[in-house]
Amino acid sequence: MKPEYRVVVIGGGVVGASVLYHLAKFGWTDICLVERSVLTAGSSWHAAGGFHALNADPNIAGLQSYTINLLSEIEKESGQSVGMHMTGGMTLAGTPDRWDWLQSAYRVFQSIGIDDVHLITPEEVGKRCPVISTHGILGGMFAEREGYVDTTGTVHAYAGAAKKRGAEIIEHNRVLELQQTAEGWNVVTEKGTIRCEHVVNAAGLWAKQVGRMAGIELPVSPLAHHYLLTETIPEIAALEKEMPLVVDLEGFTYMRQDQKGMLLGIYEIDHQHWMMDGAPWNYGIELLQEDPDRIENELRLGFERYPVLQKAGVRNWVNGAFTFSPDGNPLVGPVRGKRGYWCACAVMAGFLQGGGVGKSLAEWMIHGEPEADVFGMDVARYGDFAANRRYIKETTGQFYSRRFIMTYPNEQLPAGRPLKMPGAYSDMTAAGARWGASYGLELPLYFAPSPDFKEKPTLRRSNAFPIVAQECKAVREAVGLLDISGFSRFEVTGPKAENWLNRVMASELPEAGRARLAPMLGKTGKLKGDLTVFNWGAGIWWIMGSYYLREWHMRWFEDQISDGVTVRDISDATTGFALAGPNSRKVLEQLTDGPIADLPFMGCGGFDIGLIRARVGRLSVSGELGYEFHCAAAEHAVLRRSLLDAGAKLGLREIGYNAMLSLRLEKSFGIWSAEFTQGYTPAQTGLDRWIDWKKGDFIGRDAALKERDGGGPAQQIVTLEIEADDADASGYEPVWKDGRRVGFITSGGYGHTLGKSLAMALLDRDCTAEGTRLATHIVGAERPARVIAPSPYDPEGKAMRGA
Repeated sequence: MKPEYRVVVIGGGVVGASVLYHLAKFGWTDICLVERSVLTAGSSWHAAGGFHALNADPNIAGLQSYTINLLSEIEKESGQSVGMHMTGGMTLAGTPDRWDWLQSAYRVFQSIGIDDVHLITPEEVGKRCPVISTHGILGGMFAEREGYVDTTGTVHAYAGAAKKRGAEIIEHNRVLELQQTAEGWNVVTEKGTIRCEHVVNAAGLWAKQVGRMAGIELPVSPLAHHYLLTETIPEIAALEKEMPLVVDLEGFTYMRQDQKGMLLGIYEIDHQHWMMDGAPWNYGIELLQEDPDRIENELRLGFERYPVLQKAGVRNWVNGAFTFSPDGNPLVGPVRGKRGYWCACAVMAGFLQGGGVGKSLAEWMIHGEPEADVFGMDVARYGDFAANRRYIKETTGQFYSRRFIMTYPNEQLPAGRPLKMPGAYSDMTAAGARWGASYGLELPLYFAPSPDFKEKPTLRRSNAFPIVAQECKAVREAVGLLDISGFSRFEVTGPKAENWLNRVMASELPEAGRARLAPMLGKTGKLKGDLTVFNWGAGIWWIMGSYYLREWHMRWFEDQISDGVTVRDISDATTGFALAGPNSRKVLEQLTDGPIADLPFMGCGGFDIGLIRARVGRLSVSGELGYEFHCAAAEHAVLRRSLLDAGAKLGLREIGYNAMLSLRLEKSFGIWSAEFTQGYTPAQTGLDRWIDWKKGDFIGRDAALKERDGGGPAQQIVTLEIEADDADASGYEPVWKDGRRVGFITSGGYGHTLGKSLAMALLDRDCTAEGTRLATHIVGAERPARVIAPSPYDPEGKAMRGA
């Protein structure tokens, strides 16, 4: 062990070994891994070792595919067998909705270029797995590149390949303390102190403690997980070919062959947390006592699905702990305010996701950002609110118990809610608001006409469809009122504020009393935000964006900060409402004596709105004449009441975000995480029209210029009209031209004003011309589509500009 390394990776499981390997592979070899016991001691040694194609986040599914490809490479490179069994795998559906969902998932795989996945009939299920009962099965999805590995061998393969590239592994050396220094970190271990620039928390079951060593409360918790191993089963021993993995979603089980017997794993409804503050330091190559009574119902379903189990002896029970995050995805990336501290933890499917996690983190550390859009596993998707113990327990438990339970796109899950509520929450609830949640904050989705109304979970248009239609109608014909607490607000001040904003924003900055749309780029020219910059005058600037990106954006701002600039997140202290519709100005004129009629489009200023001194901006996401009002959180309820009273005779109606999403589609307005992501460039998305090419240097300028002057991007965002029936596009559906995949849908929905199913899609440039005939799949069914001109509602923007 040397006294100094560039990187110290803490944790010798599959994730830590993968991070070490990828750092070495990409050229950083002055690195070491420190393990308190031996490699694999923790969760890795007792993991079932399966790898699957399916993930709800297509970007993470892509990284899982990378991991599967990598396994044979590290085997060759290290000389260590990973015990690869490429058996293929089946995911089964036992209800009509689940079958619809699997058909949709199959199309998503096509969208992201994974072509070795196929839909199969119940008869094919039975042929591929002769010991299964196909009773109740409607169909399945078969993935060719699924299977399982020897978990211990795989960890040693990553580690061996890393050592061959110059990395060092230090076992039997527990980390005792972390000390942040001006140069990086002191890692205090049982064998001495190591100085390093970067430290990686890949500590698995001990991630909570290693986080606390740096003053970080990570939203992670271990939960106990069962699987059983049978003795030899004659029917399996007689098979000429190894059985595929099987995931029985309605039965809460997964199965694979184990030698001449079977491994049956269970995600039980009655979950059990274990050591929420982290495992004991002396825990390692051990298991928890099995508890068959707690999993009795799921066991019964498993024994019914595989009747051979009813005669088989159980050779061994495995009840081990794995670490989960609130949404089940990993926590990866740099931690804000802790320069050089990196997370690579909560990877509950380490042998499936470990390769992708290691690759992305190594790229991030070395190059400044990962190649893929990894927001779905970025530690910055959570803020301080998620460190609460009860929140962690409720959300991780909910994820575990719902691991194989289908969640509908319009379904709202209860764990950890309500947490943060807008000031007028109670009043809006009384008015019929039905709530969703974003970054811990409750947001109104729509306003139900009756207290008894309940929205039915569905993959298709729900029974809330006509309610949303009426809200859209109110905006187009009169005026709608929307709670805008769910936007982030950052205040930028200081003598160098304007210079700093000019560097981090690619757009021209607005003059005092104006606002401007502002794309923000990373160093490679890809997007870091679709933001709005307000210049309130007197040296006060605001940046507004998506509420759920608060931690992510604040980390970026702090990484780029310079002397003479202060950036404050005021999102919870400042909230507000927005009016949109032809009558919105008439509502305002009843509440203010100020020159509100003179406020130009994209203008901003301070106005008295009733009793409240508010900051007002004239802009709209709906495409109608609109205004946004920003007030103190304590004034939120009063502002709402004032606006409702003033609009009572002008047709004012409260609306939710479901209506706003429909209205913005009719204007071809993109949103973050759909049309705009850190995986796309401004030219792909149309945000390049807001770039100020004439101003001096800004972050990402060289890369953006190279794209502009090099012929432009290969794909671009367009608007589609789809001949849909009772369901609309939601995102990641493939788009076809004459049987050739030419792109995918980024988001979709129903345009209630136009009476059409609409979508936005990222397509090959030769398919983007208006009128191009295409096809897509909505809930698995093929539907005709065509490219239409952007902004199908009011294309000249006269309503929005008040013209």
